[in-house]
Amino acid sequence: MALNVLFIGGTGQISYPCVERAVAQGHRVSVYNRGLRESELPAGVTSIVGELKDIGSAGLDKANYDVVCQFIAFTPDQVARDIDVFSGHCGQYIFISSASVYEKPASHYVITEKTPAINPYWPYSQNKIACEELLTKSDNLAWTIVRPSHTVRTGLPVMLGDAEIMARRMLDGEPTIVAGDGHTPWTLTRSVDFAVPFVGLFGKEKALRDVFHITSDRAHIWDHIQREIAAQLGVEANIVHVPTNTLVKFNPEWEGPLLGDKSWTAIFDNSKVKAVAGDFTCAENLSEILAEPIHHLKQRLANKRPPKGELDQLIDRICKAQSTLG
Repeated sequence: MALNVLFIGGTGQISYPCVERAVAQGHRVSVYNRGLRESELPAGVTSIVGELKDIGSAGLDKANYDVVCQFIAFTPDQVARDIDVFSGHCGQYIFISSASVYEKPASHYVITEKTPAINPYWPYSQNKIACEELLTKSDNLAWTIVRPSHTVRTGLPVMLGDAEIMARRMLDGEPTIVAGDGHTPWTLTRSVDFAVPFVGLFGKEKALRDVFHITSDRAHIWDHIQREIAAQLGVEANIVHVPTNTLVKFNPEWEGPLLGDKSWTAIFDNSKVKAVAGDFTCAENLSEILAEPIHHLKQRLANKRPPKGELDQLIDRICKAQSTLG
């Protein structure tokens, strides 16, 4: 059955393949965003240009969408505004949260939706938790919460720092850092694979007022991820392992992304979403997972190679300090 679907966002890292999938499935799709996009929208998609802060005056409530997909709300005030706008005016409101909300460290090595949402390290995750709590308390909005983990399309998955700079360092034979011993399992999911079960949740009664994560079933350790990135760049990775707490002492801003996310094991059980959206498979081979991000990276580096700067100086200082320990 064709549904009338609104994407708030719709051209981003995860949302664009979801728009493509929704169109391919025969849904009538509109996107609401600022109209600043690198890729053309699929044929037949209606573009509504506006700022997120103006969503209350954009008349979106009058369309009575079957499904509203919110990809660009990150704070409770933004979700509170959505609740006001769409309560009673849409069949299903899907909020994109984050798998980083799960407790750190997790009490079980396999994460399910029953894993508590507790993240004491990262304000980004704490805000997502607060957004989820607002939705669960809403009375007149049929919500679905979706938690992606590390989902890749154009962005390169590195553990810390700027991905373009890390890639340039690899190409120049300079060391890059992996937190810990490099053996922490980490799940990478292609956006195109995420899109299949995500769109499969549209209009499903069993998806209402419930929470789902959508990830690959397979994890890879960080050393393998770094080495595969280097291999696809045609070089050999020069990895320096540094304890996470040491990295945070050098740069407190890394506490959230590391202690609040990437330094912990991330292995997910996807049986819940499969039971509602249908079975799905994700690419499991690292070379396949990283092919699209590497393609986009090479295009960006061909246009502009990032200059050396403060991040390079910090990484060099950390690597030198770590090397003194042998």
